[in-house]
Amino acid sequence: MIGLNTAAVYVLQTLGSLYLLVVLLRFVLQLVRANFYNPLCQFVVKATQPLLKPLRRIIPSLLGLDMSSLVLAILVQLVLMALTLLLTYGTTGNFVQLLVWAIIGVTALFLKIFFFALIISVILSWVAPGSHNPGAELVNQICEPALAPFRRLLPSMGGLDISPILAFMVLKLLDMLVINNLAAMTGMPEILRLLI
Repeated sequence: MIGLNTAAVYVLQTLGSLYLLVVLLRFVLQLVRANFYNPLCQFVVKATQPLLKPLRRIIPSLLGLDMSSLVLAILVQLVLMALTLLLTYGTTGNFVQLLVWAIIGVTALFLKIFFFALIISVILSWVAPGSHNPGAELVNQICEPALAPFRRLLPSMGGLDISPILAFMVLKLLDMLVINNLAAMTGMPEILRLLI
């Protein structure tokens, strides 16, 4: 029975995390004003539309952003965490605590999206600079808002852009100092920390 529960938790976390990533990407793509005609954006829209459509009726937009995608991401994370706890410990725990953990988890994933988009962007700038591939275009659209403040702060280095290094450092520090400490302070179980 323990082996089946472990396998179920693994499948649940893998599939749930993938869908959570797609849902949060929907919010990020709006936030960075990505080109929604991009085929990858179209996939994200089609994958999230069935659950977002009913939520849109009750959750208003805020500052031009469709907040229903962010709320859906938190709900998906909450359900994922509750099912993980249920399969592992036989209980889901306190709803308020689960909600706090879900918000922490979504925030951690939000930072990771930018972190890994930066890594992909740096690699692409070496191997395929100026690529017009839909994936490369999307990665650059996600990275630009994260890099813009650092580019304004740093002087021109003669074609060498070190803004990604500073962005990596800030994102990693936020993860280490804010996300990890919040998870510890709220008593997040180790099994749930694997989700963030």
